[in-house]
Amino acid sequence: MPRILMPLAAGLLLGGIASFSSADPATSPAARLGEAIQFKTISYQDRSQIDFREFRRFHAFLRASFPLVFSQLEVEKVNGYSLLIRWPGSDPSLAPILFTAHMDVVPIEPGTEDDWEHPPFAGVVADGRIYGRGSLDDKQGLLGNLEAAESLLAEGFVPARTLVFAFGHDEEISGKDGAGKLAERMAEKGWHFAWMVDEGGMVVVDNPLLPDKPVAIINVAEKGYLTLTLVATGEGGHSSRPPRISTIGRLSAALERIENNPFPTRMVGPVAAMLETMGPHLAQPNRFFFSNLWLTGGVVADRMSEDPTTNSMVRTTTALTMFNAGIKENVVPQRAEAKVNFRLLPGDTPETVVAYITELVDDPAIEISYDQWDKIPGVSDYTGGGFAVISEAISAVYPEAVIVPSLLVATTDTRHYIDLTDNQYRFQGMLVSLSQASSVHGTNEYIDIQSYENAVEVARQMMILGAR
Repeated sequence: MPRILMPLAAGLLLGGIASFSSADPATSPAARLGEAIQFKTISYQDRSQIDFREFRRFHAFLRASFPLVFSQLEVEKVNGYSLLIRWPGSDPSLAPILFTAHMDVVPIEPGTEDDWEHPPFAGVVADGRIYGRGSLDDKQGLLGNLEAAESLLAEGFVPARTLVFAFGHDEEISGKDGAGKLAERMAEKGWHFAWMVDEGGMVVVDNPLLPDKPVAIINVAEKGYLTLTLVATGEGGHSSRPPRISTIGRLSAALERIENNPFPTRMVGPVAAMLETMGPHLAQPNRFFFSNLWLTGGVVADRMSEDPTTNSMVRTTTALTMFNAGIKENVVPQRAEAKVNFRLLPGDTPETVVAYITELVDDPAIEISYDQWDKIPGVSDYTGGGFAVISEAISAVYPEAVIVPSLLVATTDTRHYIDLTDNQYRFQGMLVSLSQASSVHGTNEYIDIQSYENAVEVARQMMILGAR
């Protein structure tokens, strides 16, 4: 995610948002988010390192901070640490809406602790900002939903449509124990949703194509996630009598072929829709190119592939991530293993990836396999329904924003919920800059107070408008 280069411009803020700026800073939404950051709800790949006491303490904090939510709504713990909250609507004939977020955060990279302007788990609120791990990803999303619900309950709001909140506890390490179990629980209850909204989109203030307008990005699809394991086997032995082709050399040559032959570029629907929506707001020649993708789509995709920030939107990407071989410096290994991670465009499958890579490798001494395949969520409707509701909520808070559908190149907990709804959206109403986005999972993560209050108001509007 993105450092905010400017505060909200005049005219981008509804007067109603002022209700979230408490006269007492100690009881403000910003103060609560700062306190939430202090709980070290860290997910580690080695799950034995996770301190689940922090999650229990975080639950207690949520109950104390949002008393109306936890006393008036139906609250259930799922698999020990995830939360499922149901707000019954007055009209049971209407399909419910699902709001999701996650309470876990990634660790701080060892050795970088002193690089932070403020300690990463201090939750410092200063200079108009809230600092710390989770301020963007994703405690602001979780608390923002609860702030919105708490305020609506205080106002006596009764939704016609049932609203459900699902907060997982391990999104950063696959989500299988959090969102995965939440999805199973909701399936047991027979719930099916009109639409859902998760993290993954935002309002960007410094888009290079539209530097003078905020761009609200609603991701209507996300890329798939697949890791292939490549294993080369062959003759080993003493390094004084090496084989002509070692397993390391064989596998390295294959990896070089893979890296030097990326998947072809392709313009998929959500990306085309994003560019076409932006087209009328652009100067020439971009206006022509983006408004006539039927003619220029191939050229535009090729140009996008030249920049790492946009390349991932127009092709299935390939990343060599792990290599392991050898046990001693004077022993030629009989086995070498590598892992290659792919992020799949909509339309690609494990079968198409394996076929493409097998053809590139072209070596019977190298075995190619994969252990897990996460189903790709489909492309959601961006002509009405939930997209229209989210767009209306955005316009209420950011009337100058250009609202575009798009493709999320990362993965979210959304993939666990795809059997519960046909329409999955990824958007949170915070205002960020592209440079600030780099602090997600990095150093000096923070959110502007005004941006957070805007996100709360967007969530409120989504609940009010969606619950009709």
